[in-house]
Amino acid sequence: MDIKSKLRPFYVAKILYERTDENHYLTIVQIMEQLKKGYDISTSRGTVANDIKVLQEVGMEIEVEQSTQNRYYLIARKFDLPELKMLVDAVESARFIPKEKSAVLVEKLLSLSSKFEASKLIRNVDVENRIKSDNNKIYYIMDALNNAINKKRKVSFQYYTYNVNKEKVLRHDGEFYILSPYKLIWNGDYYYVVGYSEKHGNIGNFRVDRIVTTPVVLSEEAHEQPKSFNLNVYLNSMFRMYNSERKQVELVCENSVVEAIIDKFGKDIEVQVINTQTFSVVVSASVGHVFYSWIFGFGGKVSIKSPNDVKDEYIKMVEETAEVLKKVKTKQ
Repeated sequence: MDIKSKLRPFYVAKILYERTDENHYLTIVQIMEQLKKGYDISTSRGTVANDIKVLQEVGMEIEVEQSTQNRYYLIARKFDLPELKMLVDAVESARFIPKEKSAVLVEKLLSLSSKFEASKLIRNVDVENRIKSDNNKIYYIMDALNNAINKKRKVSFQYYTYNVNKEKVLRHDGEFYILSPYKLIWNGDYYYVVGYSEKHGNIGNFRVDRIVTTPVVLSEEAHEQPKSFNLNVYLNSMFRMYNSERKQVELVCENSVVEAIIDKFGKDIEVQVINTQTFSVVVSASVGHVFYSWIFGFGGKVSIKSPNDVKDEYIKMVEETAEVLKKVKTKQ
């Protein structure tokens, strides 16, 4: 038996996978034509029919529609079309994945469907002008971090930011950060690595796409995760993963924003009814300008009741912002 004969059943499977679905079928003759055209394999109807039976026995869900010429099509795949659509959207929307990498990933996802379903997905994808990371080493960075987490090892890396000229600048003059990574988190369109930072002496997080190059996995064992550290509490207290001091903050809210409060802090928060229009809630929050901006975005429907230092800081930020706007208006 020559090599093509041995490979023929796999080619039949490939043809059915790529060219059939619940709305598109192939006859034995058409499969034979594809074998000849694509793989230069000549065969008989009986041989192809036997190949299909073998494929069915090993688990491929190939449906047969009885007719003068039986019609064959694949009815089950790893992912349904709506599932693939969600995955494609996630890849295209994720800012941390560079544009070129997104295109490669989408192509791989599309290969999991028939060519007919793939064309529907392509028509529904809108990627024009989406802001994407330009860090093409993102896969290697994430792989190194993931390995370090699994091996419970520290990592070393440099971190960058941008200056006003839109140039990349190394943070702290190129200082190497030492981190004991605990988790990789997708938050607010970006991937972050959460862990114990030697520099800060505490739990911190770093945007993965801002890591300069593949982190070095050190031989030194990672700092043991503090027993008091609760990842869910940490994430619920963060605002776009902005590192700042976390405090217990009491908020007074209008009833209309209860859904937004639950979406941010989870259903485990204790809601205290004040009256028919308002409620109060105590949350653990990473207090800083991002948190204050979030409060301000509710247009007065959420206010800070305590602690006083947080309330005063918020008032100060709002007043300073108002003063800046007055100065800008005066100059116009």
